[in-house]
Amino acid sequence: MLEVKDIKKKFIRIDEKRKKHEFYADNGITFQAKEGQIIGILGPNGAGKTTLLRMMAGILNPTSGSITFDGMNYKNHEIEIKKQIAYLSGNTKIYNTLSAYELLEMCCRIYEVEESSIKKRILEISHKLQMDSFLYNQIGKLSTGQTQRVNIARCLVHDPKYYILDEATSGLDIISSQVILDFIKQEKERGKIILYSTHYMEEAENICDDVIMINKGEVIKRGTPQEIKKATKTTNLRDAFFTLIGGVSHE
Repeated sequence: MLEVKDIKKKFIRIDEKRKKHEFYADNGITFQAKEGQIIGILGPNGAGKTTLLRMMAGILNPTSGSITFDGMNYKNHEIEIKKQIAYLSGNTKIYNTLSAYELLEMCCRIYEVEESSIKKRILEISHKLQMDSFLYNQIGKLSTGQTQRVNIARCLVHDPKYYILDEATSGLDIISSQVILDFIKQEKERGKIILYSTHYMEEAENICDDVIMINKGEVIKRGTPQEIKKATKTTNLRDAFFTLIGGVSHE
């Protein structure tokens, strides 16, 4: 189980007059995620979603609060935790000169997958993400959707327990997006714990068991999609979000 307790992350902004201003990208966020559950982290750009996911992935240290994976924290169990997570960021670059297979083979060795199991694992994940037709093609010659599938695959070759996915389908066509969403649903059935950040409300409504809506670094609503729509008297999560923030902001 993943537990996030009262997480805060403070940054300092310098204005045009060189004055320093403190602000919280995330401020007091608390939730749990259990096996076989997809938790949607929803909100607009700048809401604090990526900062939260980076803290869960061990890339950023929280200013205060705690994050534990099956009772383990990064301070005492960093290597053990990182062996059990897959982290997909929104701007990861991968080697264009390698084939998809070569990249996945390299990642398997980084994650210390047993040598005798590498080929089998690559072929399994290639089939799940519908990569078979371009598995041996050079990454630099792939489409955006194909490249993103390779990017997801390289995070998962070690069969982790926790998936931390930031905007996994951003900018993709409808077919590539659906392949990825179907894969995520399959991994949920395997008991994986999936944290899924997106600003596509319709997508979250389709796959998430539970939703955490964030705005300006704070949780404004938590519940199943059905519970949130009922509480806001709306028919979709997009309208629910705008109801919760009082309409469109022009800040």
